[in-house]
Amino acid sequence: MTDTTPAPGGFDEAEMRRVLDRGCSIVGLNTADARLLRGHTNAVVHLNAENVVVKIARKGSPIDHVTRTVRFVRWLTEAGFPTAPLHPVDQPVVVDQHAITFWTYLPQPNHPVAAAQLAKPLYALHTLPTPPIDLPAHDNIAAIHRSLTAITCLPDQEILFLTELTDRLKSDLSEVEFALPHGVIQGDPQHRNALHAGAGETLLCDWDTAAIGQPEWDLVTVEVHCRRFGHGQAHYAAFADAYGWDVTRWSGYRTLTAIRELRMITTNARKVHHNPNSLNEVRQRVEGLHRQEWQSRWNIL
Repeated sequence: MTDTTPAPGGFDEAEMRRVLDRGCSIVGLNTADARLLRGHTNAVVHLNAENVVVKIARKGSPIDHVTRTVRFVRWLTEAGFPTAPLHPVDQPVVVDQHAITFWTYLPQPNHPVAAAQLAKPLYALHTLPTPPIDLPAHDNIAAIHRSLTAITCLPDQEILFLTELTDRLKSDLSEVEFALPHGVIQGDPQHRNALHAGAGETLLCDWDTAAIGQPEWDLVTVEVHCRRFGHGQAHYAAFADAYGWDVTRWSGYRTLTAIRELRMITTNARKVHHNPNSLNEVRQRVEGLHRQEWQSRWNIL
């Protein structure tokens, strides 16, 4: 593996394959046709013959966090919520302190889930009762600070700029008056964290960021993805109409958007050593912060 090759989930390819083979052996799955689907955060692998997706949590992820996610998804399933289904095995499986989960594979068409299709399941999530799982409190500011302490790809003056910006936004956040009821949120709802399920149904997936917090954070995240990644205003407007509330018309929109975008930038900057090809995109996004660009296009990472 060269120094510009992304490390899936923080693993080199041989290590990932070793963990995959051992984990799948424990639950009786064959890995002969394993194919990496995604690796920027977790290592996500498709076993075609088994009709299973295997997710190896990012290297260093606490096992109890993955266990909590499994418990939460099982609770969602029992409640009839439209979530990606777990494969029916005892999980997570732990190999050398790396947590592995298994999911039923759902074939997908070429087109991603549209923003409007996220609205119904997201609204259903936001109106669920409090789950009997100790979900963390959603805290973007704390997540940004954690990333800032781990970034090695940016010069000190840029880290100082980002830290000072974080502190200003934290002060602004203290003045925000939220409009929606506190409850369960997905934490990162977007086109890639949802699946087509046939008959027009949409399933939410990737529950690592599920938390207790303000739904406005989820709604801002959808808007950011529509605006920054080229989906367009009409795409977001269709989502807002379907959800029944437009976060861009709310007084706290600009503050939450700035914080959410800063978290996306700092998270990707922290992961650059696992994916060196992303460095140029991170630098461009930071330059955009200096220029206070609001509409510039980002490339998906």
